[in-house]
Amino acid sequence: MQGTVLGFDFGLKRIGVAVGDLSLGLAHPLTTVTGESNDQRFGAIGALLQEWQPVLAVVGLPTHPDGGEHEMSARCRRFAHQLEGRFGLKTAFVDESLSSAAASEDLNEAGVRGRKQKAVLDQVAAQRILQSYLDNQKTVPCSKC
Repeated sequence: MQGTVLGFDFGLKRIGVAVGDLSLGLAHPLTTVTGESNDQRFGAIGALLQEWQPVLAVVGLPTHPDGGEHEMSARCRRFAHQLEGRFGLKTAFVDESLSSAAASEDLNEAGVRGRKQKAVLDQVAAQRILQSYLDNQKTVPCSKC
């Protein structure tokens, strides 16, 4: 499979979004979706889908350290089902455990600290989720290499 992929770090107040390419295997932070209502959030997501035309959405799925379901797991699954139902977009899940903490570390290393992180933390977490998915894709050997 080739094409653009969007990654999502779902939260009740903010949804981080990242963009990547299956053939390049690289993910980049894109934006953070906010809105008072589901309609506003899904309207913004619909505009992103229209612009980027992804072949797949990767949604972070939180779990407890022992692998058990997290209280947000069901909400993330519902979000993925809504992406499929509303937009006909195939979805995949990636364990997102500690993605926000790792994203915060990445931002600290880049000199973005404290309150300045809030604006980009969710999209950097989405980038980590999407990059994890891309890193775990099987590579097809090149027959002419």
